[in-house]
Amino acid sequence: MSSDMNKDWPLYEVFIRSKNGLDHKHVGSLHAADATMAIENARDVYTRRMEGNSIWVVESKYITASDPSAQDPFFDPAEDKIYRHPTFYELPEELTHM
Repeated sequence: MSSDMNKDWPLYEVFIRSKNGLDHKHVGSLHAADATMAIENARDVYTRRMEGNSIWVVESKYITASDPSAQDPFFDPAEDKIYRHPTFYELPEELTHM
């Protein structure tokens, strides 16, 4: 298939859940005509050695991300809320598996 034919296909982000894991991990991207084709292509490309048991594909245009260059001002407010840090609380001695 020529690259001219699929240049207008949307870009999909691919997430795979491994057999041992509970969460999906981003493994890569691919172009596909629709979500069904994206899942089939993701299976063929990213799970050739039976690496996963679940695949998610998300059209890239639907993903919104924070700006890496604005990392400090974006995440700074969390530092002002010390009550959110687990070290703020005292745990009873009988609690041993926390």
